[in-house]
Amino acid sequence: MNILELRRKLDNGLSSEKLFNECVEAAKKSQVEYNPFVTIMNKYEKTDSNSLLSGIPYVLKDNISTKGILTTASSNILKNYVPVYDATIYEKLKKAGAVLVGKTVLDELAMGGTGTTGHTGLVRNPWDRNRQIGGSSAGSAAAVALGIVPFAIGSDTGDSVRKPAAYGGVVGFKPTYGRISRYGLFAFASSLDHLGIFARNVRDVTIVTDIVKGHDERDMTSLPDDDKVYLDIIDNDVKGKKLFYIKEALDNASEEILDNFNKVIQKCNDLGIEVKGESIDKDLLLAIYPAYMAISCAEATSNDANLNGIHFGVRGEGKTPDEIITDARTKGFSELIKRRFIIGSYILQRENQEKLFLNAYRVRRMIVDKINELFKEYDGLIMPAAAGIAPKFDEKSDKLSDKYLILDNHLCIGNFGGYPSITIPSGFVNDMPIAINITGRIKEDYIVLNIANKIEGTMEYKDQVARGGYNV
Repeated sequence: MNILELRRKLDNGLSSEKLFNECVEAAKKSQVEYNPFVTIMNKYEKTDSNSLLSGIPYVLKDNISTKGILTTASSNILKNYVPVYDATIYEKLKKAGAVLVGKTVLDELAMGGTGTTGHTGLVRNPWDRNRQIGGSSAGSAAAVALGIVPFAIGSDTGDSVRKPAAYGGVVGFKPTYGRISRYGLFAFASSLDHLGIFARNVRDVTIVTDIVKGHDERDMTSLPDDDKVYLDIIDNDVKGKKLFYIKEALDNASEEILDNFNKVIQKCNDLGIEVKGESIDKDLLLAIYPAYMAISCAEATSNDANLNGIHFGVRGEGKTPDEIITDARTKGFSELIKRRFIIGSYILQRENQEKLFLNAYRVRRMIVDKINELFKEYDGLIMPAAAGIAPKFDEKSDKLSDKYLILDNHLCIGNFGGYPSITIPSGFVNDMPIAINITGRIKEDYIVLNIANKIEGTMEYKDQVARGGYNV
């Protein structure tokens, strides 16, 4: 059931504790086949509240700080870490009376898009166990797709909420940078990191956003309150809105993806939304992925320098600090993470900063400037959320063709510019879900949610639960 359905049942006598116990049992069952959880809660805890979320179960990605609850970031180096403070988003959800069911698996330290590198094992797609759910917010996406909980919290640095949502047949929303406080989120790449929300429809995502957004004095990047109730806006008429898509990004799209996208465009037209194709220099589009990798690896290398077995992390063995750090990091990180740290360290070396680090930021600025120029005329960007369906585990994840470099990586634009961006299910290909993505101007989260809600209403894919789901 979605949030409002559960709200009605709870108001009519359903026990919140009974609901929690059912969710816990479903979570435990899911572990055998899908492995979404690092920690499943064994104790019901709820704060009294009149919020719509009072008594509603949910899950948190395991890179969000929870006092007294194991928080590993799915990395061996933090496998025993228990925080001494709560993240702001967790505080707000507790205050609203939401009930935490568990902490979910991610790609190690949120670096990756496959859901296969967490220290507790890979996460399987509920629609097909032989396929990836995507990452890094793999467990959160799977828990919602399985019907264990109506919503989940993830983080998004390049597409880590929106791509798993696409592969899992659910809704994934990344608000404007700073709209939700990141205090208590383990930093990956601070200039790109966002907290985001999974649910099975746009209305539920909006309900949660209204509760967790707002300024936080502990996060200097958090935005001032916009004093809007997004739930009151999402049903507004969208006639006269204008969206664009990037022509070059569709050049190598599959026939099935293009056919679905064209059908969505027709539904937009029926709503009175004008959709037009716009051209962007292909060389600039091809630079999105390398610029993202350069920036994210460099920032991650800096942010995670404290994971050394001395300040944080499982203690290494050795007689000197250098030996302790080397041992802790050798044992504590997977090969993928080590490679990213090596890349980041290389980029940050003094002799490489101008050519690699600063040039990546210049590319980012060029992309953002181009999108902002188009946003002067349009209310948002609409695109297929991915180049295809969720890949199988034995398929390569690094596709170097033009098709994959642009269409599969364009969601990074939302992080480059800090734009609000949402993925909603739009159909099926080979019995696997596919989706579209809508990205809008900064601080216009309510417009993005409004457009997404109206488009969602023309289709039949909201509130869907995967074939392997539990329908709690």
